[in-house]
Amino acid sequence: MPVKVGNVVEGTVTGITNFGAFIQLSEGETGLVHISEVSDDYVKDIHNYLKKNQKVKVKVLSVEKGKISLSVRQAKPKTNNPGEIDWSNKSDQKMKKMSFEDKLSKFLKESTERQDQIKSRDSKKGISSKGIK
Repeated sequence: MPVKVGNVVEGTVTGITNFGAFIQLSEGETGLVHISEVSDDYVKDIHNYLKKNQKVKVKVLSVEKGKISLSVRQAKPKTNNPGEIDWSNKSDQKMKKMSFEDKLSKFLKESTERQDQIKSRDSKKGISSKGIK
């Protein structure tokens, strides 16, 4: 099966450099995972994420002039999919039944409480509203 952009395929790490890793794909083709495509986190040392001969799933980003660009991080399933969030939060149900004035009153009360907490915390640390004392 030829490599197609957008496909997620499995490959084997054949080499690691300071700028990325070379991945041997099933068809005998080799692609490159740039260091920025290894993880969603900042990758200082690629050896902390990939090892030689490791099997990895990669997404094909592009195929241009025989060069195959791959991504490990984009091959991973998304964890914050809005469809997976439980939207039936009970406090939201209460908020839907409240009038605008009640919501505004609640917001102002919570906001004032937060500001008071911050002021008391800052005064304990010796910080005034105009800077450090």
